[in-house]
Amino acid sequence: MPRNDATTTHRAPSLASGLSDDELLAEMTLEEKLAQLVGLWEGRGGDGGGEVAPMQDAMQSEVDRLEEFASHGLGHLTRVFGTRPVDPVEQARALVGKQQWLLTSTRLGIPALVHEECLTGLATWQATTFPAPPAWGATFDPELVAEMGRAIGDSMRSLGVHQGLAPVLDVVRDARWGRVEECISEDPYLVGELGTAYVRGMQDAGVVATLKHFVGYSGSRAGRNLAPVHAGTREVADVLLPPFEMAVRDGGAGSVMSSYNEIDGVPVAGDATLLTDLLRDEWGFTGTVVADYFGVAFLHTLHRSATDLGDAAAQALVAGVDVELPTGAGYLEPLAALVRSGEVDEAYVDRAVRRVLRQKRELGLLEPTYDPVVAGEVYLDPPANRALATRIAEESVVLVTNDGTLPLQARTVALVGPNADSVNALFGCYSFANHVLARHPDVDIGLDVTTIREALVEELGADRVRYAPGCDVRGEGTGGFAGALAAAEQADVIVAVMGDLAGMFGRGTSGEGCDADSLELPGVQRQLVEQLLELGKPVVLVLVTGRPYAVGWATDRCAAVVQAFFPGQEGARALAGVLTGRVNPSGRLPLSLPGSPGGQPYSYLHPPLGGASSVSNLDTRPTAAFGHGLSYTAFEHSEFYLAEPQVPTTGTVTARVRVTNVGWRAGADVVQVYAQTVARGVTRPTVQLLGFARVALEPGATADVEVRVPTARLAHTGADRRRAVGPGQVTVSLGRSSAELLASRPLTLTGEVHDVAGEDARLMSVTVRHEKRQR
Repeated sequence: MPRNDATTTHRAPSLASGLSDDELLAEMTLEEKLAQLVGLWEGRGGDGGGEVAPMQDAMQSEVDRLEEFASHGLGHLTRVFGTRPVDPVEQARALVGKQQWLLTSTRLGIPALVHEECLTGLATWQATTFPAPPAWGATFDPELVAEMGRAIGDSMRSLGVHQGLAPVLDVVRDARWGRVEECISEDPYLVGELGTAYVRGMQDAGVVATLKHFVGYSGSRAGRNLAPVHAGTREVADVLLPPFEMAVRDGGAGSVMSSYNEIDGVPVAGDATLLTDLLRDEWGFTGTVVADYFGVAFLHTLHRSATDLGDAAAQALVAGVDVELPTGAGYLEPLAALVRSGEVDEAYVDRAVRRVLRQKRELGLLEPTYDPVVAGEVYLDPPANRALATRIAEESVVLVTNDGTLPLQARTVALVGPNADSVNALFGCYSFANHVLARHPDVDIGLDVTTIREALVEELGADRVRYAPGCDVRGEGTGGFAGALAAAEQADVIVAVMGDLAGMFGRGTSGEGCDADSLELPGVQRQLVEQLLELGKPVVLVLVTGRPYAVGWATDRCAAVVQAFFPGQEGARALAGVLTGRVNPSGRLPLSLPGSPGGQPYSYLHPPLGGASSVSNLDTRPTAAFGHGLSYTAFEHSEFYLAEPQVPTTGTVTARVRVTNVGWRAGADVVQVYAQTVARGVTRPTVQLLGFARVALEPGATADVEVRVPTARLAHTGADRRRAVGPGQVTVSLGRSSAELLASRPLTLTGEVHDVAGEDARLMSVTVRHEKRQR
């Protein structure tokens, strides 16, 4: 494996290392303070090969060399490893040189904090690529996600990276949005549980996790990127905010990224109500708030809520954005001019600088003994990481329907579809392969990745697999149909692997800036599957996607439907294992499969609107609902009850159930407990996830499973919210403690085994009645 053989450099302690934060702040000039509040993106990749951030070249400073840009110091180094394909060891040595320059060539000698993208693993060449976040959601396995976060953090630390820009805690509201693939689920509690687990894992490795995108980004109109968000106060409080609150209060997240969007006309990057009053004063957040890339400038250029770049910088700083990323377009000269003129109080600058210095000190960057050299071997794709990626991929595959055709027992299989023999189809938009290498086609992926075709041949043998792609992911050409149909004619079973290709800003069918007009499968994929179905042979539809698609037409006619959400570098073997039966599927849908390609937005959290025959010509019912997933074995549930007769104002309520594997093989079940809420005067969803537990059982085995439901979760199922709008201001009352909510609306709970999913009687429900206090 690569080795970094750099040796420790002995140096005199910097001025900064001998002072407290307050002493250091008093020593700093205005220019040195502002330098700590910006990043620098060297070699940002504006080479005509496409952007990796919106409007990246239009928003950059003209100076992008460290020695020219950082004469007064520097807050962040942006994507040193994740901007273009670089040898990680050589780049680590180059990073050492940059940090040593800051230590010895700036007056204060303060090192930069280095941040990288890390949503599906450290986004650099040769690093393990894990499954995309919806796959995490499908596992319902927080411990596994925490283990992944720790592994990613270890890789980052080995290179000298201090901060990761993940996890994404946006709750999916409209699956047409291109960034659905970056989100964990449509359920806020599942998002919060798994997102918090990721934070804990990464920060246990000594790397700061960054919560994205605070808040409302996923609620954009019509699922369009950067579109306005017209969410009401209760939707923001009950759906969009809880995952962030969980990750701050329970996970101790060290950083939060402000989102691009506005909410009801107020841009988040300039909203002190959210960034200061709620996040810091109420939740107790003590870390740094960083801007999404160019989000400060967008207050002027996109939202038009600021008159110029200086005004944009002032609004963001006062609201609570501490660091402008990825570089310093607004927080340097434009902001300095306003501070010198007295239009912006320097106390706001000092407030942000203190937060940055505290974070650097906590990371050890201001210690007298700090040395930037990373010594020893660098393993970015070790066997342990690959094994972990395999476990996540295997647990995330969802068996949606099955008439008994799976596991495959046929003599020959026709493997068709555009994603059957594609490496890139396994990866999300923020993987290094699709995010960066797509602009460098001559560079090898740097990982040992097996396609689904290769993995199925490994499982079944080459003589049993006949392959023909049939069509492209999004092309309109049907010239390949004949080859696919010919292969199908020679086989007993047809496996059609369809879905997405992740990309950036229209270069794919899923990903940032790749929003969809409808939830029909892209291109002519449905047309190909329908022609295959006309052959009268069993068709297994395998979906490898970043978003859920409307495939009700397929669930009714296909022998089986399997859903995988960008399963990563080990995902092909996981899928092949499920198809052949080597792996028993245990994934559960983190996102409902919609019933109509135009029936959006849909979420199981929305109040029921009826089917096509009632109030609309579009069927609002899902093809398969959140939490659904089949297995090759069977589970029975009994003796479900609530352990606490009274609901405490803090802590948890414990739901208990006995689970028995009554099937013929080992498997894992995901026990899900839901609320059926009755809240007087408030419209609530029919059901809402309260808690869950994953349990693995051998055939005939029984386990007594406990699901701990946080009292806060119960309290918020019926909480009411208020919004007051005054002249020139918006005040949102978003926070009330669980004790206050329970005091104002006492709860009555009853528990029963309830067939929520319709097909699987494994979803337990708790009726939650919020009784209004007597006047």
